[in-house]
Amino acid sequence: MKTIGLIGGMSWESSLEYYRIINEGVKKRLGGLHSAKCLMYSFDFEEIEALQQEGRWDEATAMMIGAASTLASAGADFLVICTNTMHRMAEDVQLAVDIPLLHIADATAAAIQSQGIGKVGLLGTRFTMEEAFYKDRLVDLFGIEVMIPQISQRQLVHDVIYDELCLGNLREESRSSYRSIIGDLVKNGAEGIILGCTEIGLLIKPGDSPAPIFDTTLIHAQAAVDLALS
Repeated sequence: MKTIGLIGGMSWESSLEYYRIINEGVKKRLGGLHSAKCLMYSFDFEEIEALQQEGRWDEATAMMIGAASTLASAGADFLVICTNTMHRMAEDVQLAVDIPLLHIADATAAAIQSQGIGKVGLLGTRFTMEEAFYKDRLVDLFGIEVMIPQISQRQLVHDVIYDELCLGNLREESRSSYRSIIGDLVKNGAEGIILGCTEIGLLIKPGDSPAPIFDTTLIHAQAAVDLALS
C-alpha cells in the first residue's frame, strides 16, 4: 500500500471527510483491520483564508510547497490537496516535489466522462468558479464544457462556503438557495453539477439536484484509495 500525503486543514471539516472516506475505502477493499497509510499536513485555515482574500497567492503557494515538501520528506508516495481552491497552485506544487500530485479536477473529470456527460455546472469559491485554473483544465484536457452561476449567485455560493460551511454551520436556508442555483444551471443546459468546493458536499446531497452531482471530496478521496492500492 502506498502512503498518501494529505495537505489539509482548508478547512478541517472537509479534511475530516477525506480521512473518513479514504480509511473506509481501504477497509472495504482489503477487509479486516486494514486502514490507510497516510500523512497529513494540516494548515491553520485562518492564515490561508487571509492570504486568499488579500490576493497574496505567492505567499500561499510558498506555504503549499512547504507542506508538500514536508510530506514528501516524511515518506508520502503521492500528494492529495484536500481543497479545490488551492489547486490554483497545483502545478507549482508538482514542480517542487518528486512525487506525483493527484489532481482533483482530473479525478472529477474522469467521473464525469464515465457518465457520458459533456456539459456541467460548477459551484465553488469565487476563485474556483471565476478563475481559469480549474475550468480551463476541464475544457482543455477533457473537453468538458463548464457553466458557472450568475454574479450574484456566485457571491452567495462563495459566502456560504466561508461564513457557514467552513465553520461547520449547515443551514436549511442556504441549502434551499443552493438548490435554486443548481436548478437554474440545469435549466440552462448543465447535464451535471460539480460540487467544486470540498465543503459543499456537507450541505448538498444527490437529492438536492435534478441532474447528477459530482462531489469532489468523495471522488478525490476514492481516487486516492485507488492509487494507494494500485
